[in-house]
Order: sequence, then structure tokens, then C-alpha cells
Amino acid sequence: MAERFLGGALPVRVRMWDGSETGPADAPTVHVRSRRALRRLLWQPGELGLAEAYITGDIDLADDLADGLRVMRGAARERGLRPPAPGLGDRIRAAVTAVRLGAVGTRPPVPASRAGLRGAVHSKARDRAAISHHYDLSNAFYTLLLDGTMAYSCGYWTGEGEPGYGPADAQRDKLELICRKLGLGPGGRLLDIGCGWGSLTLYAARHHGVRVTAVTLAAEQAAHVTRKVGELGLEDRVEVLHSDYRDVRGLPDFRAGYDAVSTVEMGEHVGDAEYPAFTALLHDVLRPGGRAFVQQMSRGTTAPGGGAFIESYIAPDMHMRPLGETVGLLEGAGLEVRDTESLREHYVLTVEAWRRTLEARWPEFVALVGEETARVWRLYLVGGALAFEERRMGVDQILCVRPDASGAAAMPATRHGWYEKLGAAR
Repeated sequence: MAERFLGGALPVRVRMWDGSETGPADAPTVHVRSRRALRRLLWQPGELGLAEAYITGDIDLADDLADGLRVMRGAARERGLRPPAPGLGDRIRAAVTAVRLGAVGTRPPVPASRAGLRGAVHSKARDRAAISHHYDLSNAFYTLLLDGTMAYSCGYWTGEGEPGYGPADAQRDKLELICRKLGLGPGGRLLDIGCGWGSLTLYAARHHGVRVTAVTLAAEQAAHVTRKVGELGLEDRVEVLHSDYRDVRGLPDFRAGYDAVSTVEMGEHVGDAEYPAFTALLHDVLRPGGRAFVQQMSRGTTAPGGGAFIESYIAPDMHMRPLGETVGLLEGAGLEVRDTESLREHYVLTVEAWRRTLEARWPEFVALVGEETARVWRLYLVGGALAFEERRMGVDQILCVRPDASGAAAMPATRHGWYEKLGAAR
């Protein structure tokens, strides 16, 4: 029945709860542990039903999860597996089989880790709830997952393969590269929108002497950055705001204009309809000659969101678009796009580093957040690395400038100096 509905031979081996097996002997083995797994698929066919069956432990992989997902996606791509439209006879046979297996019954409960957002999409209240769902999991969780920089974004791996080079080095290289692209220097003013746990804010203030206004909608992040500012003695250089990005127009420095504005992997949370207003804000907050830096994930035109699993469990209401569309929106706001750089392969390395940490310290993660949430993150990280590896998702750095009325941009003529001795920051 599975092969009939799949449209071809099984790409994986399947072991049922009674020990019976089918499928290629040398393929990764999917273990269907209970009838409830089939019931989940009956009530919620497709990606979300499969993901929830995995999250709850009703389905597991006896082998490496990444290998299993890679084999299944490869079969769909190379063998063209496409479920045919089931006819009446197929539906009747499926129903009879489901009854015989005891898989028919009431809808299984929704896993507790699924986001349950209410209200208008991208209203301030709903955005606050969406951000809290992901980023307020706990500072202890992210401290365990991330390296000492607490940078939860794609690193820049300049020394991959070198002895002793690791995730923290890649993040510091990324932070230094951002500061160079923005032309930051002592006395400059930076607005860091979606500052996360303060990796760029703290780095720019400490190593480049700028004054930073850091904005985050996540309460846990705001508390963490405020504490680090005090520990590092940066109170005279850093102001931390627990605020919606839409409220920065009311800041005292807004009229004078900032020298630079940064938004690192925050634009995905803005929303499709709201993005033109967001790019207008990036323009308006800058003085003439000021630079805007956007690091943002991208996706193809046929799948602009994160997918059913990501949007239900990780980043509700997120929206990604192709790089070209984002560039067009930035230009439409009056900014001049001066440079774009793809970091897609760098994200494979970054996410894999996070996944290795998760697996190596699995008992600690389970103790912190419970096994269900830990399995959500395992699936998220494995699937994310595969999406970047297969070019279904990308991530790009986009550098813009706000020219003055005469068109002058005050930009250097070349990229010379951006990459030279980048590792020296380590």
C-alpha cells in the first residue's frame, strides 16, 4: 500500500512495531513504533504528520537521521517519486488496511512544542509571541548549543580544516567582516535591529569603538545582552532596547541618522506584506552616506516560507524570498545595493557544528527542555543543513548605502581591506 501511494519502490527500509520489515536491506531503516504513527499520518498527511510522528517518538530512524532524509529526498529527486491521485478503490483498500492495523481512531494530541499563535499575522502582539516561542526557549539552552560568541546566525569559515579552527572562530570572522563592510570606527553610531544575544553589538562596541543601539523583541535576549554590557563595562557605548523594530522611529537618534544599521537573520521574521515598510525603515534611519547591512536567508519562488514543520515548531510566520526580490525591495526603498555575497556553504558548516553539539550533549539538552523539544531541534538542524546543502535554501549578505541628494555614496572604490588578514581578528 505504501509503494502504491508513494508512486514507486520504497527508498528506505521500514520496520513495523511487530518486527516485520520491508524495503531495501542496505537502506536507512525507518522504525514505525506504534499504530499511533499511522493515525497521525491519516489525520495529518504530508510533512507535518511525519514530523510530528518523529517528534513524539512514534517514528524513529535506526540509522543517522541526516542519511535517512538525504536518501528520501534523493529518491524523490532522482527517481521522480510522485504520489498519484488515489482513486476510490485505492481509498477503500487503504481504509480497510488501516482498520485491520488498528490505526483508525481519534486524532492524536498535538505535540506540546507546537506554536499556538493567535491574532492577526505580524501584528505586534503576534510577532512578540512568535519571537518568544523560538528565542525565549531559555538562555541556558542557547548557551549550551552555541559557542562563546552566542552568535545564532551563519558563520564565515575562513579557516575550515585548519588545526584548532572552530565555530567560534568562524563567528568572529563573520562579525569582523560585517564591521568592515559597514566601515565602523570609533565614535560611529550603529543601530543593530534584531540583535540576538548581542554578538555583533558587543563585538562592534569592543573592537571598533562604535556606540550601538541594540534592539530585540525577545525578553531573554534583552536580559542577556544587558548583563553582558555590564560585565564588559560597555554602558557608555551600548543601549539595549526590548522593543519592536517598528518602534525605533521614536528613538532620539532617529532624526539625526545613524552611520550604520544592521539586521542579521531577522528579516525572515518581518513578513511578506510588511517587508517594504521594513526596507523603508532601513533607509530612513540612516544619515546620507550611511550603510545598511542585511544578512538574510533566501528560498526559491515555489516555496517562500519555511515549510509546515519549520513554521509550526521553529519560526512561526516566517517568510523567505529569492535574493533578487530582496535586492529589489531594498532598492525600491531608496538604498543603493553595493555588494551581495552568498554564504550558503558556510551555513552547512555552521548548522552541522550546532548539530554535533546537540548530539554530543544530548542528555543535557533533554534535561533542560524535555525529549520532545530536543527531537524538534534535532529534526530542525538536520533538515536545515540538508536544505542549504541541496540549494533549496540560501543565505546572503547584502550591503547597501543611502546616497546623498547629489548621488554621492562615500563608498570605497574597491573591496580591498574587507577580507585581508581576516583571521587576524582571532
